[in-house]
Amino acid sequence: MKILVTGAAGMIGRKFCEALVKRRNIGSRSVVRLTMADAIKPAALVGAPFDVSTLSADISDPGIAESFVADRPEIIYHLAAVVSGEAEADFDKGYRVNLTGTHRLFEAVRQAGYQPRIVFASSIAVFGTPFPETIREDYAFAPLTSYGTQKAIGELLLADFSRRDFFDGIGIRFPTICVRPGKPNKAASGFFSNIIREPLKGEPAVLPVSEDVRHWFASPRAAVDFLFHAGALDLGQLGSRRTLNMPGLSATVGEMIASLKDVAGADCAKLIRRQPDPAIQKMVDGWPRRLDASRAETLGFHAEKSFEEIVHHHIEDESAG
Repeated sequence: MKILVTGAAGMIGRKFCEALVKRRNIGSRSVVRLTMADAIKPAALVGAPFDVSTLSADISDPGIAESFVADRPEIIYHLAAVVSGEAEADFDKGYRVNLTGTHRLFEAVRQAGYQPRIVFASSIAVFGTPFPETIREDYAFAPLTSYGTQKAIGELLLADFSRRDFFDGIGIRFPTICVRPGKPNKAASGFFSNIIREPLKGEPAVLPVSEDVRHWFASPRAAVDFLFHAGALDLGQLGSRRTLNMPGLSATVGEMIASLKDVAGADCAKLIRRQPDPAIQKMVDGWPRRLDASRAETLGFHAEKSFEEIVHHHIEDESAG
């Protein structure tokens, strides 16, 4: 089976490709070729038991999406995107990559005349206030950011192209992925990871919002598992509702910090510096706090049950335990 991953140089894309080298299969099907595509050329994988090629190109440029699907991959993981903060800061770039790039990929598959599976990475940013304490999967879109709007349109395109049998699509609405490894990115939600990751390294971190902020989280490990499961799932179970709320954990910032103390000690948590930012607080106040992911859980998707578990997974995966 041939696999294409767009956005393969990103954190989730890279982790998924590395896990694919270890697992070798998606469900019961063996991988024979992996194409890793991104605007920045992905680093080579070590020890892959199948053919791997890396491509560096902007998916929103004319003809690029067609080149990505030229060898007719059976599963396409579409992870390429401009993250939330950058999409808000650069309106043109956000729509060019997140919307035009997505549409060009879907159209390239339609023109190629075959029916692969497409796993589309969406986001809980498609929802916005006012919303209930727990957001159902079928709750009306009301995005409050350009990024959320672009992902909502992508979900609609995915459903329509699937309805017309141009491909077999599944959308997964990622929670905020925390704790993200590496350096801070331009995502507006980046501070959620910063206040855990940096103190664990003995470095200070800035908290720009109040500790009573509640949000919906899953770890990078859970995100990778979501992708594997979406690639193997019987999509006949989805019907016309092609996008699923992914399981996650609802926690306040205060609960996150308490978990950090429990795992790493009070001195570690003292490295967090409170520095309120009204603009970030206003943005976060419009983010979902808890989602109903019961449909996804019934279909076999799972995530962590406590924030301590998320912290432990970060330490195990990024610091060799």
